[in-house]
Parts: sequence; C-alpha cells; structure tokens
Amino acid sequence: MYSLSGKIPVFDSIAAFREWRREMTRQNKVVGFVPTMGALHEGHLQLVQTAKKECDAVVVSIFVNPAQFAPHEDLDQYPRTFDTDYASLLSTNACAAILLPKVSEMYPVGITLDRSQQRGAFVEVQGLSHQMEGIPRPHFFRGVATVVTKLFNIVQPDLAFFGQKDAQQCVVLRAMIRDLLLPITMRSVPTCREADGMALSSRNRYLTPEMRKISTLLYRGLTAAKKNIVDHKVQDREEILKPAYEIIEQVKQECKDQGLDFDIRLDYLSLVDVETLSELQVLGDDQAAILSGAIYVGTTRLIDNVLINAEEL
Repeated sequence: MYSLSGKIPVFDSIAAFREWRREMTRQNKVVGFVPTMGALHEGHLQLVQTAKKECDAVVVSIFVNPAQFAPHEDLDQYPRTFDTDYASLLSTNACAAILLPKVSEMYPVGITLDRSQQRGAFVEVQGLSHQMEGIPRPHFFRGVATVVTKLFNIVQPDLAFFGQKDAQQCVVLRAMIRDLLLPITMRSVPTCREADGMALSSRNRYLTPEMRKISTLLYRGLTAAKKNIVDHKVQDREEILKPAYEIIEQVKQECKDQGLDFDIRLDYLSLVDVETLSELQVLGDDQAAILSGAIYVGTTRLIDNVLINAEEL
C-alpha cells in the first residue's frame, strides 16, 4: 500500500486491499465500487459522487485491462494519468480507497492480446456480447466480464456503479451479476455530457480542436432518430434511423469539402431491445430500447447511445 498524500490509501497489492476491506466489514460499512481504466473525467467523478450518496465507503479501481483489447487496438497508447486521477478523486471528497492492481496479480498465468493464445479462466455472457459493440470487437465483452468478475472478487462491493454511455456493457454486466448469483446491487448512471451534448470519454483527448468541433455528429444523429420516435411516433427501423444517417453523411461531406485532414467513418447504428439486445425492425408501443452507434473521427472511435422508453439500464 502507498499513498501520495495520506488522504486516500492506494493499494497495489490485492492482499493489502483485502485487509482494508475486512476492516470495512468489521465496521459494518456499506461499500460501493466504481471500476475504471483511469484517465478520469467528470463522468467518472460523477459516478464516485453518486456512489457516495448511497455508500459509507467508495472504492475506485484503476486498471487498464489487456483482455479487452485486440492486438490491433490502442492498449499501449491508452492514457495512463495516475497523478492527475488521484488529484481528481481527492477533489471529490468521496473516495475512500483506490485499488491499483498489477497485471501480474490480475492475470497470474499471464495475458496476451491474441485470444487464441490466452490461458486461464475467463467469463463470457452468452447472447448479449456478440451484437452491437461485439461485432467489430468480438473479444471485448469477454475481457470486460472477466476483469469485472475479478475486481468484484477482490473488492466484494455491496453496490457497483457504471455509466450508461457504455450501454451494452451495463446490460452484459447486469446479466452477469444475476446469472452468477453475485450479492451485488448494480446502478447505472446517466451519461455525463458537455454543454454541446458530447459524451465525456477518456478517448476524447485524442481529438484535435477541429475534430472536436464536429464530434457531436453521432449524438445529434441519435437524438434526431429519437425525436422521430417521440414526436412523430415512427416505429419502422429504417425510418427511425434515417435522420441519423443523413446527419452523419452531411457532416462527412462537409469535412471533405473543407479539405480537413481526417475522415469520418460510421462503424454502426443500432436499435435494440433493452433486455435482449436483439435488433428491432419495428419498435413496439412503449417498448424499451437502446439507440446507439459508433463512429470514427480520424482514428478515434467514439460511441454513444440514447434510451427509448427507459430511464436506467
């Protein structure tokens, strides 16, 4: 264990953290947990503050999980900003402990990004991991479910808090908690946005100022599609998504016309049932659904979603 200022204990040893956790049990404390990969922004801090309202002690983990990255993805480039993250957590006055586990402890037999060469125990949530984000990133939710299970085993939280920006992750993890009979209550917290609607993300820091100006296009497209449902009672998938495709195509063309040195590339748009994550061709009356998408601005991949007939995932 170590601490930068003595105000928030930082545990890089699982055994040392478990000693602290046993003390929380002895004091009958309700423990909340916010797992992160670091590079914290206001959205993460909002999760911590929300957790503090319901819990006596809030644990934040910072761990860049190799198992959810493919060999061609940005594991090495993913921002690691612990000193800034610590200061941010200190400013919330809501974090009781930071868990900073080592890769060697989290994956005792080692971990390679090549899934075919991986050894050891992994967790998969069947039926909810292969669609949406799972199409371009088939490895992703296996890595997420595995690391979150490991972190749950270490932290033993009473409540766990996740952001709704990662909508499919929320659905996958809620199912995992249910199916593995974990004694944990999960809370999903609404997406934290900037004034122009841009969802906060650790990857936003990759955007140049010119990229950032147009990066609300996905959110604008999704909200236009939602307006089709709410205001115009549209139920056909193609008609619902039409304004989203039009907005994205318009911005893409504007970038070309202006000779900007980056491209816009749509990965996918999705309209799924909120429980099964099955793609919907027709939205039923009052059916709870997720409108979501992913888009590349230059080489930076951005995701976002809006909920239909639902408040929480």
